[in-house]
Amino acid sequence: MGALVAMTDPHPPGAIGHLPHVLREYALLADGERGVLVGPRGDMAWMCFPRWDSPAVFASLIGGRGTYAVTPLGRYVWGGHYRPGSLVWHSRWVTEGGVVECREALALPATPDRAVLLRRVVAEQGPAGVLVVLELREDYGRRRPRETRRDEGGRWWFELGNGSRAVWIGAAEARPEADGEGGHRLCLTLELEPGRHHDLALVLATSPAGADPVDAERAWLETETGWAERVPGLGNVVAARDAGHAYAVLSGLTSAGGGMVAAATTSLPERARQGRSYDYRYVWIRDQCYAGQAVAGVGPHPLMDDAVGFVRDRLLADGPEMKPVYTVTGADVPDQERLDLPGYPGGTDIVGNRANRQFQLDAFGESLLLLAAAAGHDHLDADGWRAVEVAAEAIARRWREPDAGIWELSPRSWTHSRLISAAGLRAASRHAVGPGLAAAWSSLADAIVVDTAACCLHPSGRWQRAPDDLRVDASLLLAPVRGALPADDPRTTATLRAVIEELTEDGFCYRYRPDERPLGSSEGAFLLCGFLMVLALGQRGERVAAARWFERNRAACGPSGLYSEEFDVQQRQLRGNLPQAFVHALLLECAAQPWWAGPGAEGW
Repeated sequence: MGALVAMTDPHPPGAIGHLPHVLREYALLADGERGVLVGPRGDMAWMCFPRWDSPAVFASLIGGRGTYAVTPLGRYVWGGHYRPGSLVWHSRWVTEGGVVECREALALPATPDRAVLLRRVVAEQGPAGVLVVLELREDYGRRRPRETRRDEGGRWWFELGNGSRAVWIGAAEARPEADGEGGHRLCLTLELEPGRHHDLALVLATSPAGADPVDAERAWLETETGWAERVPGLGNVVAARDAGHAYAVLSGLTSAGGGMVAAATTSLPERARQGRSYDYRYVWIRDQCYAGQAVAGVGPHPLMDDAVGFVRDRLLADGPEMKPVYTVTGADVPDQERLDLPGYPGGTDIVGNRANRQFQLDAFGESLLLLAAAAGHDHLDADGWRAVEVAAEAIARRWREPDAGIWELSPRSWTHSRLISAAGLRAASRHAVGPGLAAAWSSLADAIVVDTAACCLHPSGRWQRAPDDLRVDASLLLAPVRGALPADDPRTTATLRAVIEELTEDGFCYRYRPDERPLGSSEGAFLLCGFLMVLALGQRGERVAAARWFERNRAACGPSGLYSEEFDVQQRQLRGNLPQAFVHALLLECAAQPWWAGPGAEGW
């Protein structure tokens, strides 16, 4: 079999799954508890188990061992698409002899202690020949399974550490081959006649009892049904397909406990060789609030309640000391450390996140905005109202303290943090029970805005980043959008004008200017900021300009429709961890804005 592959496939078994791709070529499979990145060679390059922030079992994305690939034999070109309203991915290859598909998903319903990877190879047109390679590893590729064996029924069993186990079904003819490091991988060649398909299922469980084999037909039916139940039909939105996909991505990143990870990956560089690689496999309160507010704009769907529940519980547990980031279980995020792996090209190998020790004032303001949005749908219970009071009290106590801000920088009195806190207080006051709280919160919001204007207003009349930082910042577009001050306030107008003049290029927006170099020299455009431009312009009634920004930024993705944090405008490449949840959240929020209604909207 090795000779056959060497003659017909441009990537021999040792290379399949270990050569990274540009980020736009990856697709995401997710079930809420963990995710998988799949590349164009059908190579699963990243998967952590059992949870998002657990050690990876497929780690080739950042230079570790471990992959699971289904790759056509011979020459081919690649494409793919998602089943609408789901994260069921169809890898599609046009070969010299026909068309081959591999339909793949993490099975639903999901549990934290068990993952089921489904793959169905289909000979769509003509015969199909594919090479399947499974190299299951532990601890980011640093450990092989303790035992690998095939039972009498042709199923492969793997004994992993800490009592975990895996079983591979549908690969009875697989053969061990040397992995180049003194161990073995399993390789299987499948030859399918036209119109036929072959199912593969890999089950991972944290206990031997959980690794029961699955029936592929039933698992596929339950998974497709599960996605139909998770992703609602979205009415009254523009770009409905992209909006629905954004909802599916957010759902896939959200665990059963309501926590939504910021991204599925770690260490994908924002800028090559600049030391800016971070671990985003955790729940940022701010990002969770963005997602919940976006979903609230299309209806009181479960993802809104998930966000409310997670943020409410963190506020009630930690009060004014609420952290900006948690694990999906609500636990503390570990300190940042290295793994001693090569990393994604241009990046490093970071786990943990230094934001775990920061104070971010705007997280309390965003929490109030989220809880108020839920109250607007009558989806806030007694504990939720207690959380509102906790967040408002935290702002009252701490709004004068320096904080790390939205961009997680050195502590300062960041203008954005203060104005978003005021916006949250105003939103909460509109739903407060009794005039006393409403008046107190509204009065505090006024005081914060007045105090901030006294120290953070630029001589030109716009907002500046901080009292000692005169630069403009794209995050300041959000304050009027969230109601901290009116859209027609002269400070709003001047800030929007300055952002457009100083921070935009070719339809994309940057966070701020770190130095005197041209835009794009130190970091990519921030897609979040591009969508903030859409909201800011639309709020002012500039619908045509908003549409231009919306179309430009929603196109900054690859075939899978996934967005990263940054976009390299010159090279047209994604930068940073993938997929970035808050970008999908803002796309969804933009698509649901009522000011799109009017002649021509139906064409979207």
